[in-house]
Amino acid sequence: MSTTATLGTTVDEGAEIGAIATVRRGIQVSPELKDGLGRTLVLAVIASAGQVVVPIAMQQTLDRGINGSGGPDVSFVVLMGVVSALAIGLTSLASYLMTARLFTSSERGLATLRVKAFRHVHDLPLLTQNTERRGALVSRVTSDVDQVSQFLVFGGLLLVVSVGQVLVATVVMAVYSWQLTLVVWVCFAPLFLSIRYFQRKLSAAYGVVRRQVAVMLSAISEPVVGAAVVKSYAIEQRTQERIDTAIDEYKSASTQAQKFTVVSFSLGGISAGLANAGVLLIGIWLGFAGEVTAGTVLAFAFLVTLFVGPVQMGTQILTDAQNALVSWRRVIGILDTPADLVDPGESGQELPDRAVDVRFDDVTFAYPGGPPVLRDVDLEIAAGTRLAVVGETGSGKSTIAKLLTRLMDPTSGAVLLDGIDLREVRQVSLRRSVVLVPQEGFLFDDTVAANVRYGRLDATAEQILTAADELGLGDWVAGLPAGIDTRVGQRGESLSAGERQLVALLRAQLADPDLLVLDEATSAVDPALEMRIGRALERLMTGRTSVTIAHRLSTAENADEVVVVDRGRIVQRGPHAVLVVQEGSVYAGLHASWVSQQGTIGR
Repeated sequence: MSTTATLGTTVDEGAEIGAIATVRRGIQVSPELKDGLGRTLVLAVIASAGQVVVPIAMQQTLDRGINGSGGPDVSFVVLMGVVSALAIGLTSLASYLMTARLFTSSERGLATLRVKAFRHVHDLPLLTQNTERRGALVSRVTSDVDQVSQFLVFGGLLLVVSVGQVLVATVVMAVYSWQLTLVVWVCFAPLFLSIRYFQRKLSAAYGVVRRQVAVMLSAISEPVVGAAVVKSYAIEQRTQERIDTAIDEYKSASTQAQKFTVVSFSLGGISAGLANAGVLLIGIWLGFAGEVTAGTVLAFAFLVTLFVGPVQMGTQILTDAQNALVSWRRVIGILDTPADLVDPGESGQELPDRAVDVRFDDVTFAYPGGPPVLRDVDLEIAAGTRLAVVGETGSGKSTIAKLLTRLMDPTSGAVLLDGIDLREVRQVSLRRSVVLVPQEGFLFDDTVAANVRYGRLDATAEQILTAADELGLGDWVAGLPAGIDTRVGQRGESLSAGERQLVALLRAQLADPDLLVLDEATSAVDPALEMRIGRALERLMTGRTSVTIAHRLSTAENADEVVVVDRGRIVQRGPHAVLVVQEGSVYAGLHASWVSQQGTIGR
């Protein structure tokens, strides 16, 4: 199954996983959630049991201390007061310790979940990442994990205490009066019987809510990143309408989900009212019949409160739980999506530290569900060769670059460096030996030095300056406002397109690769910097095997050899001077078209 299909299937199927299975899988992913669980449950039992001491003490105080056969017993009343105070203190201490332990283990476990999810997103191939909105991926690592965190720390705490409190209250109530206990449970029976129904409805409703959160984040974040385009084309109104629509759809989804919460909460309120009324009426009747004492009725009223409160709270917990479970499934869905580009790790092979030869061995590549983009490609590139790959848009030339750098694996066949299949090369070795300079180098919101160091993380300032001098960029670096400490802004927007490309070339020089892959690294620069970049590229490619995806044929003219790709196949290969004079050939047609365009631009 393709990676793209796998991602969608994993997420969709994850929505059908039961609550217990989700929790079990979540604990497998974040084992820290189990740390100290036994002690936490013991503290929860103490906190729950302590709640019933006060009603029992009140019953004993009324029946034995005040209405006893021998008259009021002050010492017994005082004793019950001390017992109540100690119970309250012990319950408060147990609740504090339970909360602290639950908070600590939950946050540790969810930190592990967040880190694993973030790392796995980067392990997924670019093809898979591109099938998901960026906002959707970000929401799974941030917003969805936050939902799980809130429930485990607060909802989970209330759930543990509430369940314990209901059970303890039921046992004590049954000891006092099985008749009144039966009244309480009969009143709440409709709510308990409908819980499963509301659980299914809430799960489906909050699945829609979490998806709409991702859509809303995408709708908001994209115009922020593309603010210049929004302003340049005066599409603020259209952009705002798209954001408004996303927000409105999120509001509608949330409102629909809350409707089920309101119904269940209202049903809980009705059940509570009936239970209180039933206990009062039946209790008075039993009192007149001599089956219960006044203290028992009073204690029972407090016990009903201890029973009713957690049950009503459970309706809100049910809502939070379904929201959290949906979020948990979405995060687990990412973790369970297999990374197609598997790193062989320690068992993998190392590439030699020198210029490498390249071979495409009967390579075919197709995107999931689509026709082949490359077909039966056989290509050998000798070490130290400067090769240019040309072709019409959509011919498959950029796919060659992605296969060479193992951003994707071929559907069939193999890509080999020095005779080693890239799938058998350790990622550390591959990234050290092969560097891609994309058409538009991405820069992070940091300094020039920090961005250049992505080529070599331990590089010193002196080594960066030396690399700049080697590329003939020393004077350009010196002319920056703060030299290599100049901040580039978000996505490098403080620099021009050409200057961003210079930083990308400097990064590649510092990485010192054996195979350099360039996706027409000069195609997006301004004319003032084109000559400088051309000289820097000349120096950068010296002594290395280089493959340039050429969008302008001036690049092909300077290459040792040219490979022409047409409709996914290699149709020509040879030096520019030989290919350009082959009348009627694909390359001759491309070159003539390019020369014509240059002439038009010149006029």
